[in-house]
Amino acid sequence: MQPEVAARLGENVPRYTSYPTAPHFHPRVDAAVCRTWLEALESDDEISLYLHIPYCDKLCWFCACHTKQTRHYQPVATFLHSLHREIETVGRLVRGKGRVRAIHFGGGSPTMLNPEDILSLGKALRDRFDVLDDASLSVEIDPSDMDEARLDALSAIGMTRASLGVQDFDPKVQKAINREQTFLLTKSVVDAVRARGVNSVNLDLLYGLPHQTLESVARTVAQALTLQPDRLALFGYAHVPWFKKHQTMIDEAWLPDSAGRLAQSQLAARLIVDAGYEALGLDHFAKPDDTLAISARTGKIRRNFQGYTEDNCETLIGLGPSAISRYRQGYAQNIVATGAYEKAVDSGQLAVARGIELSVDDLARGWIIERLMCHFAFSAIELVERFGDVGQSLLAMASRLAISGGGLLLRLDGENFVVPKDSRPLVRTVAAKFDKYLEAGTARHSVAV
Repeated sequence: MQPEVAARLGENVPRYTSYPTAPHFHPRVDAAVCRTWLEALESDDEISLYLHIPYCDKLCWFCACHTKQTRHYQPVATFLHSLHREIETVGRLVRGKGRVRAIHFGGGSPTMLNPEDILSLGKALRDRFDVLDDASLSVEIDPSDMDEARLDALSAIGMTRASLGVQDFDPKVQKAINREQTFLLTKSVVDAVRARGVNSVNLDLLYGLPHQTLESVARTVAQALTLQPDRLALFGYAHVPWFKKHQTMIDEAWLPDSAGRLAQSQLAARLIVDAGYEALGLDHFAKPDDTLAISARTGKIRRNFQGYTEDNCETLIGLGPSAISRYRQGYAQNIVATGAYEKAVDSGQLAVARGIELSVDDLARGWIIERLMCHFAFSAIELVERFGDVGQSLLAMASRLAISGGGLLLRLDGENFVVPKDSRPLVRTVAAKFDKYLEAGTARHSVAV
């Protein structure tokens, strides 16, 4: 890696699972605005649903999700009553105006739900929405939560993809992040979901964690590969203690520096690719016959709040506290505080707290950023064809960036602007060059690599 590139490894930039990013949402997009967006859906629209379960039975120190720990089920039961009310309200607004292509259960820990509640949620979604027969249903799984009854319930509601949090198998690392989970436990859950017909298994791995070394990362990757996952996600630990106070439980002296993080990510990626997986975007990998790999090869891979996906639905409806929805018109985020969320939806209202309407400029910049994040390149011709004068202006901006930077971060190759291979670990930094909101914002972000 060139010294000029290496010097930028510690830059703080967004992860770009949306554009504009959530810190730039505002309260002028409220429940009334979102209602008009929902009512504007058309009968042949395909939509995705995301359900956010904001509870865990054990809080991991590395986690930056909107969640809270509870040792009792009553708060979860109370929340689920409200979630059903939200499903009912939103379902009534979109009835006859969209067909559900994909469902994703996230959190938090959706697998801490009782089997009866899992079944009830699955039924509510199919009762209130037009769910296609071949719709996908993905579930984020904490292996420590799983038992036969929960596995049977997830199978009964149609789970097609299981995503298991692994992070790292080294006991010292696990203790430091409060996530003790043996390889044998993880293997037993992978075997169990496959035995129930789930044909896609993803494993989430992390680099940049406390006490990780190149040797421990290599061991974790080797163990993970023995499970033959269909996909792997390799995320960099985002140390944001100013945003998530429980991360102060992690001593910063235990964390690798930027060069160490890069070395860990590159080693893990090389081992995964050497095992026959295709590298997708910044941090995902899949077997060549997996639908995500096929989507990447055909230029259809997308990036949203769940990371890289083959889900091409233009509308994603988020349900639950903090959940973010995307519509043609813009983004809308639900109330984050669980109690306030419950109060809103129990009164029959939408729980929207803030969002942002998308201008043509936002759409054009978002298109560039998504293409960079997914393919490390974008077409100059397609940019202008899609966005006209706005695209032409951004094309000039890209040309100036390529020239002023000497082709270090971005260069013109034929009709395409391309991130050079050696600079691809910094693709978030390149994407940030097209973010008009970033300099004016006050949000703090995680490091680029």
